[in-house]
Amino acid sequence: MELLTMKNLTGLTVHDHLANAAVPLRASASFGHGLAGALWDRDEAAISRYETPSHHTLSLYVSGGVSFRRRLGDGYMTSFGAGSLCLMPEGLTSEWEVSGPVQMLHLYVSKAAFQRAVVETTGADPAHVTLREVPYFQDPTLETVMRQIMLPLNWDEPAERVAVSHGAQTLLAYLVSRMTEHGPRALQARGGLPAAVLRRLQGFVEAHLDQPLSIGDLATCANLSPYHFARAFKRSTGESPHAYVLRRRIGKAKEALAAGRSLAETASLCGFSSQSHFTERFRAQTGVTPGQFWRSTRLPD
Repeated sequence: MELLTMKNLTGLTVHDHLANAAVPLRASASFGHGLAGALWDRDEAAISRYETPSHHTLSLYVSGGVSFRRRLGDGYMTSFGAGSLCLMPEGLTSEWEVSGPVQMLHLYVSKAAFQRAVVETTGADPAHVTLREVPYFQDPTLETVMRQIMLPLNWDEPAERVAVSHGAQTLLAYLVSRMTEHGPRALQARGGLPAAVLRRLQGFVEAHLDQPLSIGDLATCANLSPYHFARAFKRSTGESPHAYVLRRRIGKAKEALAAGRSLAETASLCGFSSQSHFTERFRAQTGVTPGQFWRSTRLPD
């Protein structure tokens, strides 16, 4: 992942503890709807104590962390190194022995976001559902989403916002479904979007292709929660919301280029923050660069 512009996540207990300890922060961002993320690089010997955190935290050791330990009463639990996941619930104090290098990817979940996800995902009363504390565990699904969806994306790129926010919502839905007490054990399939809602959503996307769009924006247009919306959209269209929005951005870009607009103007018109990012996504979707496509529209018959 590239070094990103930092977002202010002050007020999140775990984030603030690491920031006050001068732990290097490679990237951070708010994903919306009470979710945020941070990528930390650490190499020291220290004790980290997270005192009654104001939020839930899911942590992945991207690399390193072999000698890290969680204090449990008079004993310890040692990490598995890279691939270790830690689940730290809101309000529960924990203490960790840090030794050596580690890169940590954190997902921060507000209490309100967790409670909302409980209702949307399970239909249960969130007052009777708690997130489990698990000092160290391994889970291929969580690790895959964090490594293959969250880490490769540029969190500051407006055109990636649907994918980033969808990835964060997917992690939260999985935690609610699989890592809670008194919750169901599996995610339940939902129906697709009514035709009228799908048409309204498609019109909304077309009218806002020049703007950053999040999964929450699309879900609000459909009057659904982000979790239910993403599943219903894919059942209706066969593609993810991110894939659909990206396809429409590229479609609009082709129209703009064919109409003679410049590359920079087209990138801005289609919601890309930079010409280089636009070129990368256009080539991945079409097999040619925007410049090559532009020249092909001007070849004589």
